[in-house]
Amino acid sequence: MHSPLEGVRVIDASTLFAGPLAATILGDYGADVTKIEHPVKGDPARGHGPSKDGVPLWWTMLARNKRTITLGLSTEKGAEVLRRALKRTDVLIENFRPGTLERWGLAPAELLEINPKLIIARVTTYGQFGPYSHRPGFGTLAEAMSGFAAITGDPDRPPTLPPFGLADGIAALTTAQAIMTALYHRDVHDGPGQVVDLAIVEPMLTVLGMQAMVYDQLGQVQRRTGNRSVNNAPRNTYRTADGRWLAISTSAQAIAERVMRLVGRPELIDEPWFATGVGRAAHADVLDEAVGGWIAARDAKTVTDEFEKAQAAIGPVYDIADVFADPQFIARDSITTAHDPTLGPVRMPGPLYRLSQTPGSIRWTGRPHGADTDDVLADLGYDEEERARLRAEGVI
Repeated sequence: MHSPLEGVRVIDASTLFAGPLAATILGDYGADVTKIEHPVKGDPARGHGPSKDGVPLWWTMLARNKRTITLGLSTEKGAEVLRRALKRTDVLIENFRPGTLERWGLAPAELLEINPKLIIARVTTYGQFGPYSHRPGFGTLAEAMSGFAAITGDPDRPPTLPPFGLADGIAALTTAQAIMTALYHRDVHDGPGQVVDLAIVEPMLTVLGMQAMVYDQLGQVQRRTGNRSVNNAPRNTYRTADGRWLAISTSAQAIAERVMRLVGRPELIDEPWFATGVGRAAHADVLDEAVGGWIAARDAKTVTDEFEKAQAAIGPVYDIADVFADPQFIARDSITTAHDPTLGPVRMPGPLYRLSQTPGSIRWTGRPHGADTDDVLADLGYDEEERARLRAEGVI
């Protein structure tokens, strides 16, 4: 059976991290992804984070299912190679600062003349227009400027940034979805190619939920509340007698009532304020004391077993070692095994979602610098002599 994106050709000319991860997602489902790296420097992900035996682990995962070529896009001959490749490409993903492609003679309008069906995904912190569009930026700034950091952390502590690429990850998911939307319009409705303008900060605004509407309609600015929610309670992390941390959510009224009966405080259910999530959130101190005290007197297994019997929502606070050992993740192969030619078996998150008929797969891990340059350029019609000349001139 064919992979769902078999036949879709993607050129990934982006770096760190939203654009490349979007291309990875497409590649996991069969898209033919060609990764462009600088001829000398290589991709920044090769030097980002830990390595083992000289193999960069970020690159090993991020560049999986991608052919890897070197190409100096800022050179006239490098730009010409890209133009030739784009004549038969479906998607170009790039995240250069706005104006860079234009400066290299690769403006979207010109590329769409070469291939009117091309989808060009442009991923930047602030987008292609606006007063900040030409500023340098990363996902960290999107996490700060979207309002995420302002509501994250304890009330008496500084705003908190996530210790991983949250905004980049969300932007990658959004970019992949935007590309698929554009491809559907092109292929099903016989539409033209087009440009996707993805500002990393904007999906963050969306995942923050109703914050914008609450400010618009009520003038309220959400503040930091630690692990507590402004919309319901009890909602927090609680420590057990054996030192484990457990997380509880009571977004549904019925769940909140079950928790109160379980911890021996059914009388709180009759309080007028208990009838709404906002009312319960306003009395979080009372609810946390009731729940936290009950949990603190019991070990984690007892607490979890009792919550399951009561059909109340609870989950352990895991680190990655716990994730590897958990039977739910093991059963679903959530952290799957791929083969790397140097490292051997390597564990990493598997394809993002499961399709019953056309599942995704990891066909290979991130490849060496320029491993596929000759094959890709030969396929574009560059003979051995021409490739040698481009290599001597530093274009590849």
